[in-house]
Amino acid sequence: MPTTATTGRPTATALGHQEREVLQAIGCGLRDDEIAAALAIPKDAVAGHVARILARLGLRDRAAAIVHAFDCGLVVPGHGPRSRTAGPAARAAIGRAAAPEVRISVLGPLQAWRDGRPLDLGHLRQQAVLAALALGAGRAVSQRELLDGIWGLEPPLTNVIPVYVYRLRKALRAGDGPEPVIEHDRCGYRLVPGAVDVDVVRVERLLADITRAERAGDAAEAVRGCAGALDLFRGEPLAGLPGPLAELERMRLTESRLALMQRKLTWQLRMGQHPQAIAELYALAGAHPLNEPVAAMLMRALYRTGRQADALTVFERARCRLAEDLGVGPSRMLHSTYRMILRGDEAGLGLTRSIAAPSTTPGARGGELLRSCSAS
Repeated sequence: MPTTATTGRPTATALGHQEREVLQAIGCGLRDDEIAAALAIPKDAVAGHVARILARLGLRDRAAAIVHAFDCGLVVPGHGPRSRTAGPAARAAIGRAAAPEVRISVLGPLQAWRDGRPLDLGHLRQQAVLAALALGAGRAVSQRELLDGIWGLEPPLTNVIPVYVYRLRKALRAGDGPEPVIEHDRCGYRLVPGAVDVDVVRVERLLADITRAERAGDAAEAVRGCAGALDLFRGEPLAGLPGPLAELERMRLTESRLALMQRKLTWQLRMGQHPQAIAELYALAGAHPLNEPVAAMLMRALYRTGRQADALTVFERARCRLAEDLGVGPSRMLHSTYRMILRGDEAGLGLTRSIAAPSTTPGARGGELLRSCSAS
């Protein structure tokens, strides 16, 4: 049985402009809620449009509407919607729905996936080109930046950047499917905005959520946000990639991960989650024995649970390690923590208050907690 009630090549001329946009979105497989978001109309209005489309075109059901959208040219297989018939919001939403999901991870050895399948990104310098574009946050990266960042003072004899970009485009696209996710303009190369999910960008979004939670005094949400961001790290960032850019970014991203861990542990301690925080702090101190803020945080956590002797032992180990490895003594901050523990100065150590739940006056409480967090 045919799915449409028309003969020959069907048309959508019986529909109004917005109904054609709705039909196009249906043809691209969007649900009613996605159509409502794309066209900025209520979901109930979408249902009304769908009912009128079916009635005016004599279509039996939504499946018939999908076929009709293709038959009348509103949607072209493999090429997404016809731009003349859809508004910008609808085109953006339909493009996201139709394109394969490409994900790139730099928070560990560089990896990329398309629709969940790992991709072959070629040799290490070619991977370094993709990493530079992924870290570019959507801005165009010039060939000179790529050459300096990947080869440093020993550039290649020939201009290999366009060759590497060509290979990466082939690796990231699905056969003859969507357009390449790497575009070129007079300023250089960049990942097409919205075409690729990069893990470091997701971390930046989570950091914004964490900051909002902290400002609201919502310690539990801040801890969850930090944990979610830390889960995106899969090991040493950009492990094995050559070049000055990769080396600098490794250091920056490693420091960012350490700062996130300290941020999470600070809030856990203020919530009274001492056993979990102390276990993580011991591991962190073992991995970073010269990091004095971590040692000081561990000392305060141990003192808070009545383990003054253990706290002083942490100081002594840090002092010895600093002397042996760097030939320096503890900083003023670490010495101050040590002296306050000897005196039992809980106010100075910032240990006089814990947080169990968000305050009912989030603005004032959040400011107070942030000041305490900064002081610690």
